[in-house]
Amino acid sequence: MLLQLYSVSSPQIPPSHSHTEILKPNLLRSFNSPFELKQVHALLIKTNTPLSSLPLTRVGLVCALNPSFVYAQRIFKALEKPEIVVWNSCLKIIAEGDSPHDAIVLFYRLRQFSVLPDDFTCSFVLKACANLLDVLNGRIVHGYVEKLGIQRNLILQNMIVHLYALCGATGDAWLLFDKMPKRDVVTYNIMISQLIKTGKIDDAYDLFSKMPQRNVRSWTSMISGFVQCGKSKEAIRLLIEMENEGHRPNEVTVVAVLSACADLGALDLGRRVHEFSNQNGFNKNVHVSNTLIDMYVKCGCLEDSYRVFNAMQERTIVSWSAMIAGFAVHGHGEKALELYSEMIRSKMKPNDVTFVALLHACSHMGLVQKGREFFAIMTRDYGIEPKIEHYGCMVDLLSRAGLLKEAYEFIAKMPVAPNGVIWGALLGGCKVHKNIELAEEAIRHISELDPLNDGYYVVLSNVYAEAGKWEKVAEIRTLMKHQGVKKTPGWSSITIDGMVHEFEAGDESHPQAEEIFEMWGKLLVKMKLKGYVPNTSVVLLDVEEKEKEKFLFRHSEKLALVFGLMNTTPGTPIRIMKNLRVCEDCHAAFKLLSAIENREIVVRDRNRFHCFKNGVCTCSDYW
Repeated sequence: MLLQLYSVSSPQIPPSHSHTEILKPNLLRSFNSPFELKQVHALLIKTNTPLSSLPLTRVGLVCALNPSFVYAQRIFKALEKPEIVVWNSCLKIIAEGDSPHDAIVLFYRLRQFSVLPDDFTCSFVLKACANLLDVLNGRIVHGYVEKLGIQRNLILQNMIVHLYALCGATGDAWLLFDKMPKRDVVTYNIMISQLIKTGKIDDAYDLFSKMPQRNVRSWTSMISGFVQCGKSKEAIRLLIEMENEGHRPNEVTVVAVLSACADLGALDLGRRVHEFSNQNGFNKNVHVSNTLIDMYVKCGCLEDSYRVFNAMQERTIVSWSAMIAGFAVHGHGEKALELYSEMIRSKMKPNDVTFVALLHACSHMGLVQKGREFFAIMTRDYGIEPKIEHYGCMVDLLSRAGLLKEAYEFIAKMPVAPNGVIWGALLGGCKVHKNIELAEEAIRHISELDPLNDGYYVVLSNVYAEAGKWEKVAEIRTLMKHQGVKKTPGWSSITIDGMVHEFEAGDESHPQAEEIFEMWGKLLVKMKLKGYVPNTSVVLLDVEEKEKEKFLFRHSEKLALVFGLMNTTPGTPIRIMKNLRVCEDCHAAFKLLSAIENREIVVRDRNRFHCFKNGVCTCSDYW
């Protein structure tokens, strides 16, 4: 029978070789082409070895995509094992390999030779379609599923929903989802992930709320989704609900929650998540450690972030870049540059994010020449083409240093169109160095590129106010009103005993408002004895000096600081989050108060961190 199956002239066996030696397992499995397979087959016949000794999956893989397909079929049919079982093994390997398209080709060949697919066949081909984002062939496989009557297979149904969602065929995914007679947690997770991916966070949460049961992946997807769309408070709330329902966060959940803590400056929760990670061995996960670094940096705890960095057994470029950026944003530019040198010595290659961090460090320190060098070697030595972020850093660097003309010329020569951030960097430098002409040029471009961003108009108002051009300040207010631009109210927050307290500028609604104002009065006396003079130029109102001082003393960060001094143990650090840039007067006041009250005061504003201690700030008054 075997000779009938395939007739081939058998090679001569050297007398010194026994049959056993010839058919060693490695020889049986070493064929890589149909020709070599036929030689092994001939040896089986010659040595009267059962055909079942052949590795059938390898037979299929060698013959699947060439004219020897029929030859493989004849081998399979000579055995008792169903042919489709072997082909399914081949499909699985091919679908998960480097060329998933070959799995689709093999599927069509099976149909061409009347090999009836089963649910496993369809699942492997669907996996190949998903890997290729091939919705066209996916629809055809879906048709076979319906035709074969295996559409009630929930795994297959979930794979088809996943494929449609993955390929952006959202309507088809929803249609199938709605028609499914049975759904499980996987089905819901697929649709929730797709809604989050397309930015429909409210719809995702609505579906999440309707789930009959949830697993850790359901909770994690929703928590991550809230973080991605800037709803970190909702993410934290969901974490609490998740734990109340008895689900333990996994490493992915931890990364998402730490990102939420970073956004909110929720240090206490971040520390608890860090402890939980250590207890569960998550600290070995590089993604968790990288997010911990970012969380501690953004919560104003630079030393803690550096401890995490130093404890890492494995570091990626993300680890190095995050730590370099942390030192830069906290005003430790020298340490940022030292760490970069250490990174290069460790043979780690920098990426575009690394150079953004380095340019930030140079900008915050006024290291113009060093910044120019980094901008040059980025492309020259590492082949990294500058992105808009790098150009923005360079404009910021030059503008802060007072090289406004050079910054303007740099913008004019950029190979990419400047955006509002680029012109905003120039505008910021114009404010510091009181250049009205260039400030007006910058705002002209900004009004076209980012017309609803109130921050830039406020900066220009500052420029005019400091020059005593109150009629121009009025014109800016009129322009903002005409364009529908509303000034973002300044607010600051401080967390005490796990509770977040928020203050707005001029806020008198807080339960301890009277006590806060009373204590501020006492602090003001001490500050004036140390030489403090209120800087009323930051008040953009044409009113009496006394009125300006009143507005000045009600800035949100001052209210938050006083509240913190009243409600924390003497000597403990105070950490404040602010949504806008810290003004010059608050900066001067905080330097004095850090010495008077013997406190470390950390303020995270829109641009950077200011760490006040013993009467000085890490920014060295250069911000």
